[in-house]
Amino acid sequence: MAGGGTADLAPSAVVKIFSAGTAGCVADLVTFPLDTAKVRLQIQGESKSPLDGQRARYRGVFGTIFTMVKTEGPRSLYSGLVAGLHRQMSFASVRIGLYDTMKQFYTRGSENAGIGIRLLAGCTTGAMAVTLAQPTDVVKVRFQAQVCLPESGSVKRYSSTIEAYKTIARDEGIKGLWKGCLPNIARNSIVNCSELVTYDIIKELILKHNLMTDNAPCHFTAAFAAGFCTTIVASPVDVVKTRYMNSVSGQYSGAINCALTMLVKEGPTAFYKGFMPSFVRLGSWNIVMFVSYEQIKRAVVKLQL
Repeated sequence: MAGGGTADLAPSAVVKIFSAGTAGCVADLVTFPLDTAKVRLQIQGESKSPLDGQRARYRGVFGTIFTMVKTEGPRSLYSGLVAGLHRQMSFASVRIGLYDTMKQFYTRGSENAGIGIRLLAGCTTGAMAVTLAQPTDVVKVRFQAQVCLPESGSVKRYSSTIEAYKTIARDEGIKGLWKGCLPNIARNSIVNCSELVTYDIIKELILKHNLMTDNAPCHFTAAFAAGFCTTIVASPVDVVKTRYMNSVSGQYSGAINCALTMLVKEGPTAFYKGFMPSFVRLGSWNIVMFVSYEQIKRAVVKLQL
């Protein structure tokens, strides 16, 4: 990331990887209920026909959270948290922690990276991170999507994170753990480019024009803008990814079939289901993650001095 303070001088790739993974976990702990609400809103209606007049179970991000707490208890908001933390330690550490290294790789060590190089670096680290962390994402989404209503006698799909990994591998094969990998690569390449490049450029401009110093207010502003841009660009792919990863075997023949089914049965607005929780979640996640990342990175560098 662009920087201007002496505390940010030359943190190693290892420091950035550790800081990014830790910051990702901190951000997940803070914003996980919003992510769960987003998943529930995204999958809502996928099994209904367009003529079905059944009333929507969830309405809005805070309405969804209230309904889940009322019907399933507060713990339901953190269903899949363990898998989510697994995901961030392997996912955020690669896609964010290696971003600067990948920029330097494509510029052959030069610090002057244009937008094209930044986009290429974002796409590369996003694809690498998904390939590594896909099983954790599949399990996280499955846990967030499962509804357990004691009064109706419904049973949880999985009882624990480890059991979910084992069950998916046993019932769907190893490839089941990488279900939706291609749409997830597409989604996270877009997210990574929107998120990291927007943050990188806005932070650089703020520092270049001396609007703020390289501290928390600057990181907050750049992170908020990055979250907004990312939500607009990535929501359609995110909804398809969530639907496909949560689907039972044979429900969709592939990610494209999932998208077409959504378009035919629910219309184009289906691709922006859960937009507000996506924005609230991505905006808050970006703020917590980037502010934490910058501070953790500085703290680790100071410990090394």
